[in-house]
Amino acid sequence: MKSILKANAFVIALALLVSSEVFAQATSVTGEWAFNVTTDQGAGTPTITFKQDGEKLTGKYAGQLGAADLTGTVKGNAIHFVFTLDVQGQQAPVTYDGTVDKNTMQGKLDIGGMVTGTFTATKK
Repeated sequence: MKSILKANAFVIALALLVSSEVFAQATSVTGEWAFNVTTDQGAGTPTITFKQDGEKLTGKYAGQLGAADLTGTVKGNAIHFVFTLDVQGQQAPVTYDGTVDKNTMQGKLDIGGMVTGTFTATKK
């Protein structure tokens, strides 16, 4: 009987530990973020505003290249989003892929397969 109680207590403790880790990993990026972007073509400091609904991400980019609506995803601490800008008279997809750690994020970006770079960001 004692071994059954110990086994049940272990299972309950394990379930609480796993569920607390799942809740701790929930990442929310909703809000305004200040970005620092570096590419071989130069650097910039765009502001990006995100609205997150579960894993779905929408928002707005505003920076040196103009303004655009964005879409993307947040899965765990991984973030991915895309928007399209007019670059030298042509529409170019801008893709960001990175990781989020509470109120900061970092990663890589690609502008239409022509320019690549890195970014860091802080939630305002």
